[in-house]
Amino acid sequence: MHIPKGFRFAATQAGFKHAGKLDLGAVVSDNPAIAAGVFTTNKFQAAPVLQCREMLDSGRKMSGFLVNSGQANACTGDQGRANCRETLNLAAMALDIPADELLPASTGVIGAQFDMNKWEAAMPALAKSLGTVSPEETAKAIMTTDTVHKLAEASFELKGGTVRLLGMCKGAGMISPNMATMLSFIACDADISTEAWQTMLTDCVNLSINRVTVDGDMSTNDCVMALANGASGIAIESEEEYILLRKHLLEVLEELAYKIVMDAEGGTKVAFIQVSGAKNDADAERVARAVGNSPLVKTALFGSDPNWGRIICAAGYSGADFNPEELVLKIGGVLVFRNGTPEPGNMDDLLNPIMAERDIVIHLDIGEGPGSSMLLASDLSREYVSINADYRS
Repeated sequence: MHIPKGFRFAATQAGFKHAGKLDLGAVVSDNPAIAAGVFTTNKFQAAPVLQCREMLDSGRKMSGFLVNSGQANACTGDQGRANCRETLNLAAMALDIPADELLPASTGVIGAQFDMNKWEAAMPALAKSLGTVSPEETAKAIMTTDTVHKLAEASFELKGGTVRLLGMCKGAGMISPNMATMLSFIACDADISTEAWQTMLTDCVNLSINRVTVDGDMSTNDCVMALANGASGIAIESEEEYILLRKHLLEVLEELAYKIVMDAEGGTKVAFIQVSGAKNDADAERVARAVGNSPLVKTALFGSDPNWGRIICAAGYSGADFNPEELVLKIGGVLVFRNGTPEPGNMDDLLNPIMAERDIVIHLDIGEGPGSSMLLASDLSREYVSINADYRS
């Protein structure tokens, strides 16, 4: 793995989750870095989300991320905000980083207050691990119901040398951005302006992480945060360099987005829902989300059932403005529906092999307009119900 220069990783067991599980991690830049962030639009924003917003609004550089799993520190009031700040003070002393340069993130059960004794007790082990563990270990520390840790990397050459990016995320349930119950962290060793980095991150998140759904639920804790520390010695100054960095940042985020849906709680399928021909992008997204969030579509995917009528039905109630006679549906490239009626022939025989695959492309063309959208969606399984029924037990 090509790790961006000037970044170190930490992970330890603090006892926030089950015994023996990594549940506290950190990513630290050797030099203060340009920072950017995109956060949940849920009105009940968790303490770490509010803290990060304040810190990033200051415009100052940041030196790392501090992330715990097991407790969300959401809906915890003033005490939760105070606890969040105290965790930064504890970690700052242990990691030798200014507290106001450490961005917090949390994931887990909503409503419970932190056990600050556990936080304090975990600091020596967290500090000892810094620089001795791999990004994989830190990625494992931020998991909740994830079955696998999620990493993505990219690198590219410029005249002055190599620029590297590394992304990690967690997310398997409560997924439907803007954003998802998902924490994502990007480390990059390029030198770039604050404004350009924030704009780039926002654009790329909107084209990737914000285009996935597992269950239609939006978390209180979602965040995508990115640090660019300039340790490569390569400055992003020209438009060509900006476009190249943006391309690779988008690739990292797209890979993480796919891995989230692939690891959906109880998930067995990834549907690539493509909508074209809409009057505008907003209408296209309405159709994509209606299809991707439909329990009937999702259960059909789980059962490998080519029940295309559920897709047509969801498009019809999406609220998008289109002529139903113009809708054309293809599944896995097979023409299924047009001119208001299904195509002739034994559609089940044609679609059964496609529905048995893990990745399934569903394409709806709803007119001749310029609007388009794409959404990654999981299926809905018996295991999803079991996982979430037993989540706190």
